[in-house]
Amino acid sequence: MSGKYTEYQQLNLPSISEEILAKWKNENTFEKSVTLREGFPPFVFYEGPPSANGMPGIHHVISRTLKDLVCRYKTMQGFQVKRKGGWDTHGLPIELGVEKELGITKEDIGVKISVEDYNKKCREVVMRFKDKWDDITQKMGYWVDLNNPYVTFENNYVETLWWCLSELYKKGYLYESVSIQPYSPAAGTGLSSHELNQPGTYKDVKDTSAVAMFRASLNPSKGGTSEHPTFSKIFSAITESKVSPKGGDLEGAEVFFMAWTTTPWTLPSNLGLTVGPNIDYVLVQTFNPYTHLPINVILAKALVSKYFKAEGENGDFENYAADVKLIPWKIVAEFKGKELEGMGYEQLLPSEANTLEKIQEITPGAQPFKVVLGDFVTTEDGTGIVHTAPAFGADDFKVGQKNNLGILTLVDKQGKFTEGVGEFSNRYVKNYKDEKDYVDVNIDIAVKLKLENRAFKVEKYEHNYPHCWRTDKPIIYYPLDAWFIKTTAVKDRMVELNKTINWKPANTGTGRFGNWLENMVDWNLSRSRFWGTPLPIWKTEDGEEELCIGSIEELNNEIKKAAEVLGGETNKHYLHEGILDLHKPYVDEITLVSPSGKPMQRVPDLIDVWFDSGAMPYAQWHFPFENKESFKESFPADFIAEGVDQTRGWFYTLHALAVLLFDSVAYKTVVSNGLVLDKNGQKMSKRLGNVVDPFATINSFGADATRWYLITNASPWDSLKFDEEGIKEVQRRFFGTLYNTYQFFALYANVDGFAFKETYIPVKDRPEIDQWILSSLNTLIKDVQDNFDAYEPTQAGRAIEDFVNAHLSNWYVRLCRRRFWKGEYEHDKICAYQTLYECLETLCKLMAPVAPFFADWLFSNLNNVSGRFSNESVHHTDFPKANEAVIDIDLEKRMQLAQDISSLILSLRKNNKKVNLKVRQPLQKVFIPALDSTMAERILKVADIIKAETNIKEVEILSADNDFIQKKQKPTLRRWVKNWGVK
Repeated sequence: MSGKYTEYQQLNLPSISEEILAKWKNENTFEKSVTLREGFPPFVFYEGPPSANGMPGIHHVISRTLKDLVCRYKTMQGFQVKRKGGWDTHGLPIELGVEKELGITKEDIGVKISVEDYNKKCREVVMRFKDKWDDITQKMGYWVDLNNPYVTFENNYVETLWWCLSELYKKGYLYESVSIQPYSPAAGTGLSSHELNQPGTYKDVKDTSAVAMFRASLNPSKGGTSEHPTFSKIFSAITESKVSPKGGDLEGAEVFFMAWTTTPWTLPSNLGLTVGPNIDYVLVQTFNPYTHLPINVILAKALVSKYFKAEGENGDFENYAADVKLIPWKIVAEFKGKELEGMGYEQLLPSEANTLEKIQEITPGAQPFKVVLGDFVTTEDGTGIVHTAPAFGADDFKVGQKNNLGILTLVDKQGKFTEGVGEFSNRYVKNYKDEKDYVDVNIDIAVKLKLENRAFKVEKYEHNYPHCWRTDKPIIYYPLDAWFIKTTAVKDRMVELNKTINWKPANTGTGRFGNWLENMVDWNLSRSRFWGTPLPIWKTEDGEEELCIGSIEELNNEIKKAAEVLGGETNKHYLHEGILDLHKPYVDEITLVSPSGKPMQRVPDLIDVWFDSGAMPYAQWHFPFENKESFKESFPADFIAEGVDQTRGWFYTLHALAVLLFDSVAYKTVVSNGLVLDKNGQKMSKRLGNVVDPFATINSFGADATRWYLITNASPWDSLKFDEEGIKEVQRRFFGTLYNTYQFFALYANVDGFAFKETYIPVKDRPEIDQWILSSLNTLIKDVQDNFDAYEPTQAGRAIEDFVNAHLSNWYVRLCRRRFWKGEYEHDKICAYQTLYECLETLCKLMAPVAPFFADWLFSNLNNVSGRFSNESVHHTDFPKANEAVIDIDLEKRMQLAQDISSLILSLRKNNKKVNLKVRQPLQKVFIPALDSTMAERILKVADIIKAETNIKEVEILSADNDFIQKKQKPTLRRWVKNWGVK
């Protein structure tokens, strides 16, 4: 112990952080904070794994501050809080970064670079910035076990993932299906619904939209079906029409179905037109606005006004010409959608690749190019007739299957047309390659339709379209052979259990997350990539037999079995030591044998990387292969925290797998923090140049000021407008004030030799000002604890700030200053020292979860002299408990009155425009109105403080009904006019 309190020249928070960080490393302070609580109740925290292939940002600092402060607080409350770190190492972000670095595309893997070398590069890249992450973790004071982290690419971790998948397989939750799924041509893989719904994936874009005209086959000589009952109705309506256009014959004019699309590239794959069975449709005689030829068109009656001007109805057909702006039109027939069912039409964009023979080759017996019924058709937009390409839409696929339309996939997985699509062959449907001179194929398709009298309206249309969460490129809906997890089978249970989770804020759980659960679909699990967890399913070539492997031991046994049964070179590289790496290409080289003796190869897909992180409660312990007790003690988590963007990511996958595997929640409380924006409210991006470097920020202002600002500036779930000026303000007003208070204490305590060796003086025996500040201190303890318990750190931090600034420094120390520098070292002075010391010591503990470095620095400075605690660190002490016996609410209220009244009087002095009333000029009397007798009594008790603070000799209290104060109201002209002026 030291004999004197250390005094300093000036506050230097970065220097304090460095000093304390060195102390923590030398004394293993973090590790001891865990071991010292051995045998205490556990508080379970899960670390959401970051990926170390990129640099950490300021948004990582806020989420990690939240995690750290809760874990520190719970440790000080007497819980043992183990904090296992983790690294997310698989998946699309890693692969795309490697491809960019190597200058290759997905198609080059296995051609220009082997899968083995490619995955080796991925393994190197994924930990590229681990040292930077470790550095920021330590510098910001985030206590997490970096020595024994879970790493998602390690065999033990992958083995647990395989066990999870095998359990789902046994329960019937893992299945294979062909369906239309969101697919990213830029990334070369399908996406799950939660990936598609990451924040920012839906973007407002302007695309070329077209109202295409599909010619009805009404004439038997042209392939139509004259026996269709609606045929005669349409034919009669046309012939009975009295209009006769100049230079044309509407009786002989062609009949078209009008269908609207925002994706013209899907038109070559059209196989049907879908109408609503109970929607009213009309046959309209008019002219094509591009070719000016006479036409008859069918569309929904409710949408006629969208394409035809009211003043053109029954207009001048006879004199219509190309230069006439107002196109005449006339409704000549009306029918329900179900009356159109089965009518045929001619193929819109025929080519070598989409002939009837090609379609029936793919789908034997298919009957395309007809009108079908669908309940999904609406009249909210478009024409009420839906262009149906079964390969590129979920509803299209279903209605196509139901009506045997067949399927055509004329776009490959790179996002470009296949061979045989005429002039559009090998052209990308979107600019997936960032080609400098890219020409939009959708525009060319629209131009072709215009020239061929097959387009009624072409325009740019702004709509909200989904994009890939990693490439930022548009997705397409595509038919995929994919493996799914049947999450819908436990949907009701997921919804039910979600109601037991404490969400902060609550509306995220009931709203964003709750709505997501109510509308969820089965989880698209498989990915056609290279670097990730392989799907552990082996199948025979005919697909009749399959096996799901659930462990390395099982796989090695099956490897030996296949070698024995199949003989030859089967698995010769894996017979001695067994499989050493569960990644591609090694698992793909393994042949297994089916029960009937057929060879089996692994399904080539990987699994969704979100499965990796969602399974971390089990995989971090290599459960169930070892650490069964550790897992049992740490499931479910008491607390997790990540950004709000994880609502449909990590939060969802954790919840889904816990329910599917264990019929349990994965976490009891979750805090979802908001976005970190720049000071103008703009999202941070490198392109805008407004990204904040967390290393520079912490080096400049210190971790404590940065953390305190991030926590107290706004509630964690609100978006934070990050401004360095705010950190400077925190540094000055809060830390500067507390530092100065300590300096004041140290200066005089060293003079008087105060080391808290005297017997503790009961609070009731101390002066009232001491009783007040200690009462306020214990009220603060209750407020801070209540807010921390409610996961409201912002309110806790603000309460501490208010106590330090308004009560301790600006009132108690200022009013008691003379007690420290004058008089003998006797009862009153000892009371003052003990009181101020207790305030500083308690504040160390209260602020420790948020400002760990400064709190430990202050604690050490105090405790090195007093020796009141045997603990090496404030983080090893217990969190303060309020002493209810010391709390005097009435005393706090009357002291607050003294503060408020003094402040008002000083303000009146300062702002008096008529007379100069500086504080040094004494005044005779002040009149103070009181609302009731209780208030009057409280004011009288603090009258001496008010008089001393304001330099006034006498205080006179006025009753509430006094006639001394005259009140009058003068309305402003603007308000008078607004409320009483002419209406």
